[in-house]
Amino acid sequence: MGILRGILSQEGLKEGQQNSIMQLLDKKRWEEALSIARNAGASENCLKTMEKIFETKGKKVFQVLERAEETVQDYDDAVNAIENLREILHLTKESGVKLEMLIEAGFARGLEYYTGMVFEPYVQELGMALSGGGRYDKLIELFGGESIPAVGVAQGIDRIVLAMNKQGISSKAGEEKRVFVVSVKEESRTKAVSLASMLRNAGFAVEVEVMRRSVSSALSDADRRGIAYAVIVGPEELKEEKVVLRDMKKRKQRDVEIRNLCEEILGDLK
Repeated sequence: MGILRGILSQEGLKEGQQNSIMQLLDKKRWEEALSIARNAGASENCLKTMEKIFETKGKKVFQVLERAEETVQDYDDAVNAIENLREILHLTKESGVKLEMLIEAGFARGLEYYTGMVFEPYVQELGMALSGGGRYDKLIELFGGESIPAVGVAQGIDRIVLAMNKQGISSKAGEEKRVFVVSVKEESRTKAVSLASMLRNAGFAVEVEVMRRSVSSALSDADRRGIAYAVIVGPEELKEEKVVLRDMKKRKQRDVEIRNLCEEILGDLK
């Protein structure tokens, strides 16, 4: 969606015109969307670019992004949107999470506050999306707040519960099994996401710091919300295949080997 907005904004289309186009694209009404763009003064290059973007999709996500980038090379904002999405996908891939991804460069939502990437997660057992969300940098400002970049998702709780039942997943996770993972440096963020996946597979309820706050600020927030353990991922410790495990209640921390991290936490719980 950020790709399309990048194209339309560079063409000089007003926000209202862009929103009308997005509403039609949300319903897969391609020709009507193109007609509005044409009547709004979009160039022939813009219309041809949009048509190609509608057809740019596939499961080989990085190849799809390369094709999309070639298509929108005349639109800097759209290129930046692709670069941002590429970074997100790299983090997802390197985290070790096993999932199949499908990119649709022309995928859009009709809600005007979305400004960038939009997504829908599925599971094989259900033929419907479990939730839907994306990037909306103008939503808070729209309701009178400050200009704050944001990402969010609306969860279909009934669908998630149905999917969990079909997969035989327990919905119970005690407060003592809540873990917060925070990276000290930007370069260790991918490892933090990977460790979160490992801990979830071991039965922990895990959150990852994604707001780029300082470690002290992130830990204070985790402590306020009653999270039991924090895993601090720093470059120096990673050189020795270690992380810092902090008991939030006892306010004590120690270095532990990554391979023993789950056992160390479970040992503390006994």
